[in-house]
Amino acid sequence: MPTRKNKKILLVSLFLVAAATLFIFSTPHNSVDFNTQVKPIFNKKCISCHGGVKRQSGFSLLFRNEALEKAESGKYAIIPGDPEHSEMIRRISLDDPEERMPYKHAPLSPDEISLLRDWVKQGAVWGNHWAYVPVKLPAIPQPGRSFFGAGKSNNADWPKNDLDHFIMDKWADAGLTGSPQADNATLARRLSLDITGLPVLPDQAANFDTNIGEKSFEQLVDTLLASPRFGEHWASGWLDLARYADTKGYERDDNRNIWRYRDWLIDAFNSDKRYDRFLIEQLAGDLLPNPDDAAMIATAFQRNTMTNDEGGTDNEEFRTAAVIDRVNTTWQGLLGTTFSCVQCHSHPYDPFTHDEYYKFMAFFNDTRDEDSYAEYPVLRHYAGDDTSTLAFVGEWLTANDFPRIAKTTIKFLKTWQPSINSLNADHFVNSELADTKWLVFRNHATARLKHVLLDDRNELIFRYNASQPGGRWEIRLDGADGPLLAKISLTPTKGWGFARSVFKGTSGTHDLYFSYVNPELKKPDQNGVMFDWFYFTQELPGKTQPGYDSLQRAYWKLLTKNVQTTPVMMENPPDMFRSTQVFERGNWLVKGKTVLPDVPHSLNPFPAKAPRNRLGLAVWLTSKANPLTARTMVNRVWEQLFGSGLVETLEDMGTQGATPTHPELLDYLSYRFMNDFNWSTKRLIKEIVMSATYRQQSKAGKELMEIDPANSLYARGPRIRLSAEQLRDQVLAVSGLLSPKMYGPSVMPWQPEGIWLSPYNGHSWVKSTGEDQYRRSVYTFLKRTAPYPSMISFDGVSREFCTVRRIRTNTPLQALVTMNDSVYIEAGRHLAWQMQRAGDPAAAISSGYKRAMGSLITPQKLAALSGLYNKAYLTLKADPIKTCEIVGTMDDNNNPSSAAMVVVAQAILNLDEFVTNN
Repeated sequence: MPTRKNKKILLVSLFLVAAATLFIFSTPHNSVDFNTQVKPIFNKKCISCHGGVKRQSGFSLLFRNEALEKAESGKYAIIPGDPEHSEMIRRISLDDPEERMPYKHAPLSPDEISLLRDWVKQGAVWGNHWAYVPVKLPAIPQPGRSFFGAGKSNNADWPKNDLDHFIMDKWADAGLTGSPQADNATLARRLSLDITGLPVLPDQAANFDTNIGEKSFEQLVDTLLASPRFGEHWASGWLDLARYADTKGYERDDNRNIWRYRDWLIDAFNSDKRYDRFLIEQLAGDLLPNPDDAAMIATAFQRNTMTNDEGGTDNEEFRTAAVIDRVNTTWQGLLGTTFSCVQCHSHPYDPFTHDEYYKFMAFFNDTRDEDSYAEYPVLRHYAGDDTSTLAFVGEWLTANDFPRIAKTTIKFLKTWQPSINSLNADHFVNSELADTKWLVFRNHATARLKHVLLDDRNELIFRYNASQPGGRWEIRLDGADGPLLAKISLTPTKGWGFARSVFKGTSGTHDLYFSYVNPELKKPDQNGVMFDWFYFTQELPGKTQPGYDSLQRAYWKLLTKNVQTTPVMMENPPDMFRSTQVFERGNWLVKGKTVLPDVPHSLNPFPAKAPRNRLGLAVWLTSKANPLTARTMVNRVWEQLFGSGLVETLEDMGTQGATPTHPELLDYLSYRFMNDFNWSTKRLIKEIVMSATYRQQSKAGKELMEIDPANSLYARGPRIRLSAEQLRDQVLAVSGLLSPKMYGPSVMPWQPEGIWLSPYNGHSWVKSTGEDQYRRSVYTFLKRTAPYPSMISFDGVSREFCTVRRIRTNTPLQALVTMNDSVYIEAGRHLAWQMQRAGDPAAAISSGYKRAMGSLITPQKLAALSGLYNKAYLTLKADPIKTCEIVGTMDDNNNPSSAAMVVVAQAILNLDEFVTNN
């Protein structure tokens, strides 16, 4: 007999069923969504024949206007609102395999056909992919969400900030409630590794152990964000994206002096440079008004491209390759979108056309670099008295009413630009480009330099190397027998030298014909002179003014000074303008129509008042209307903290990329990043780590692992194998070996012999001494053709090209590194010496564990490690030779107890919880 309570439950259930039935049948038929329902069918079944690469029968599904055009058959494949007369619907519905689409593939399912029919009937409404829609602030999910009472949250007090509501909103559907907060020691270690890349300092961990409140947690976050170690850690990830290396790449892979860019990057993260400014300076710092050295160095971001120094290569080919790499890096790294395939054809899946690639490339194509050996243009770094001498030159010219010339003079002294590289010469007679890089003359030689502007110019400054006296160089206009512009005697030099010659001024743009004669050259194949660059300019003005002689001496001293340099970006002056043409099918040798700089029409429009150069491009890219920039950075930060992005494919947020796990959360953080956080990366990181989502323990039971094995719903904390840099830095820090030294040239810590095999240049790995061998991994010298071995074992990259995401692996080689690499062995020894200061073996092991993990050891672990110590001690006590090998020194530590403690220390450094951020 049903009770009163059961009757009540039955009545409520019947009411809910009736309400649900009424809701379903009274709701109008849902409209078909193009992005989530139609586009996936097109991409999977249709686009390979009817898209950006192929357009069979003249039909393309890439853009709506193309899809609605008449096909080659004269029929319309899609007629909005009329599926019965739409050829596409007819063809996908046929049974005849010769007519049915997809041709020679499995037919669409009845549900797919029905869906496409409904879509056409509803007007064939197209849609923009979510990533190409401007970021808007979504509504924050309300706590306790339910549908007719189902899925209601039972932990409404759990959230720490609004971010958590987006996470909880997904739990309601999966029946999840999240995990408890991790213990304080775990949180402190997690925070420190995520924010600074280093284990938490003992005093910080101790303070957090005793202060468990929200205030102390926030104080720890702020302390870590303010640490100079923050910049070193976050720069490491960006260097992959920037393809930073200390060598040029390709076969010769010669050294490159570009470490100042890495130092700029560390400073930029530490100072929390606004992300929009951070990008603008890297893309176009040289084009800012009165750029300082830091802004110029920032542009080395796009000079990390490879340079081919191999003899016989085509400089224009590899200059073009570098420009293409800059385009692809900008899109993949800064905009999270694949764009490289548009080099050869319109994008098969996303709304980018073939010619848009080259319009975008035009922004980068007019820069000064030309695959030269010296990697011009470079920023020349003056120091000491030279800095004040440079200031004197600028101040003298400005004081004497020559401010414009002061600006161009300072620019030339700091960059040797805009000079003409000798590799631009052609029409060689008894001359050539030596190693395809420098113009070389033998006796009775001629060559040509095209299109040189001579307006308001009466002085030639050049860099050359002459081996023999008696050389005479003549320069004529527009022909080998044209008017004589200059006749110059070339004196021998020791290596590269400089000279200048005044000539009678002329006007216009001319082809210059060079001739060289030297009676001292006795052999037909003997070289007489080699040129590096030519700078046609105007003599310094103010000859009648007091101090002019001092000006000239200062000018020439600085010009000829041998100083360190950094490759930077610089734009061509108008007279050296380089036009951009479409490459037919991506072949740089087959030029099509000429295009002007522009951005894809499917994204935000180019700013009306912005210049059509890299600076204007940077303004467009960092506009709040740009749908990709903020989302890409937020996704990258999330991936660094949780191990996987909200969009797993960091390199591709397009239609073929992974679907966002939490699209509203991505937009919420992106909007706040641009607006509320004012592009502050540190505030973005703080917002995420202050959430309850981040603070959860990483343990997962069987049920949770079955529901969400990849932790895409974030119902538990992250558990991530540390990066290559973090692993090495952590063992150095825990052992007490880590050097706090920051900045400067890259260092060479220990690595095995024979890793470097450098053709042509003979460079070798010279192990650094003193504290330099124990510096953070971000400062380790990186050779593209032979990267640091332990880094590669733990998924580091060679940085030949932009790498947006490292794919974590788990291989036996990794265990071989942590157990046998000399860095880890030495760190284990030093950790053991630190441990022994604590007293007896049990106390020593406890202190070593606390030092490594930041938490107290459990009795079970202490027992296991003590057993290892006792076993090692008994073995080593009977084997003095093995004891000596383990200790590695002939000092007071050379005894069985110390050696046994080394064994324990190395075991601690190999524990799963040590190599993992739990």
